[in-house]
Amino acid sequence: MDVIHERCAGIDVSKTDVKVCLRLPTTGKRRRSEVRVFSTMTRDLLAMMDWLLAEGVTLVGMEATGVYWKPVFYVLEHEVECWLLNARHMKGVPGRKTDVADSEWIAKLLEHGLVRPSFVPPQPIRELRDTTRYRTEVVRERTREIQRLEKPLEDSGIKLSSVVSDIVGKSGRAMLEALIAGERDPLVLAEMAMGSMRGKREILAEALRGRFTDHHAFMVRAMLDRIDGCIEVEARLSERVDAQVRPFRRRIELLITIPGMSTRAAEVVLAEIGADIARFPSAADLASWAGVCPGNHESAGRSSSGKTRHGDPWLKGVLGQVASAASRSKDTYLAARFKRIASRRGKKRALVALEHSVLVAVWHMFTSDAEYHDPGGDYFLERTGKTRQTRRLVSQLNQLGYQVTLQSVEAA
Repeated sequence: MDVIHERCAGIDVSKTDVKVCLRLPTTGKRRRSEVRVFSTMTRDLLAMMDWLLAEGVTLVGMEATGVYWKPVFYVLEHEVECWLLNARHMKGVPGRKTDVADSEWIAKLLEHGLVRPSFVPPQPIRELRDTTRYRTEVVRERTREIQRLEKPLEDSGIKLSSVVSDIVGKSGRAMLEALIAGERDPLVLAEMAMGSMRGKREILAEALRGRFTDHHAFMVRAMLDRIDGCIEVEARLSERVDAQVRPFRRRIELLITIPGMSTRAAEVVLAEIGADIARFPSAADLASWAGVCPGNHESAGRSSSGKTRHGDPWLKGVLGQVASAASRSKDTYLAARFKRIASRRGKKRALVALEHSVLVAVWHMFTSDAEYHDPGGDYFLERTGKTRQTRRLVSQLNQLGYQVTLQSVEAA
C-alpha cells in the first residue's frame, strides 16, 4: 500500500500512561518504528510533544477512549495535526492484542490513510457542550427524583399523583409542605388548591386521605430539597450557557425559526454540531454523523438491516424532542411529512424522518445564513397534484365498497 503520511504517530491511551509508536522513513524502502511509553501527567505529556516535534511528526492519531484521550489531545492539538479515531473503524489483528501492538496498528492505519478523523469542535464549543450536557443530566436527575417522590406518597396512601398532573407544581407543593409540617386534615389540604385545580377539591380531599407518618415526612422533605437543588443548579447552568452562546447568537436566532425548536433545544444543537458547518461537506454527511439516516449494509447484492447508527446520543435526544413538537404543529411541512410517513411506516420511523429533515434544514440554514422557510402543510398535495391525490382517495373508497360522486365546493 502507498504511504500517505511519511511521519506519523499512533497513540494508545489509558488512564495512567500512553504508548506512542512513531512511523518514520529510512534510507531504503523499509520504514522504521519506535515505541515509547509516557505517563499521563502533564509534564510527561509535554515531553512526549517535544519528542514528536523533534522527530518531525506531522500527524498523530489516537483512539477515543472514554475521557482519557482529552488531556493528550489538548496538549498536542495546537502543535501538530491530531486525529481522534473511532474505535469501530480500527479492528485489531487477532492474536496480537497488547497496548503496544495497538499503538503500532494505529500508526500503520494512519500512515496508509485507512482511517478518518472524528469531529472534535474548537474550545468554545467544547465548553458549551460540557455545560449543556451537564444541564441535561441535571434535568434528568430532577425528573428521576420527582418520580421517586411518588413512592413514599403511595406508601402512605396519598394518591395525589392520580389527581394532579404535576405534584411539585404550586398546588401540589403547597399540599406536600403542609403534610410535612404536620397537617393531616384532607379538607384543609384540599383547600390549598389554586387556579383550575379548585374545581377538584372534592376528589383531592379523598386523594389526600392516608397514613402519612413522620417517616414519610422525612423522606418527602429530603426529596423536595434535592429537587430544589437540581432547579438551582439548572438555573446557574442556564446563565452560563447564555454567556457562552452570546458570540453565536445569530446561529440561535436561525435555529429557533424551525417549527418545534425551542431556545434550549437550539443551544444543545449548536453545542453538538458547532458553529462552523463547513466541517460537514454536505447535509448528508451531517445526518450520517448524527445517526439520523438509514444504515447502509449490502453484501452479495442483498441489503440487510437499514437501522440507524448510534451517532451522537445528545443530539439525537434533542432532535427527538424537536421532531415530536414539530409533528404536532399546525399547517407546517414537518407536520404534513410526519402524517404522510406515519400512515405507511409507523410513528417511530416518521419521527426519525423528521429528525433527518430538521438536521438537513439546519445544514442549509447555516451554510446560506438564512432563516427556515416552511413550504407549508399543502406541500405534498401541491407536489403530487390535486387530480392525482383525488384519484388515489377515490380509489381507496372504492376498495372499501363505496360509490363516490364528487362535487366541487364552488359548484355547491
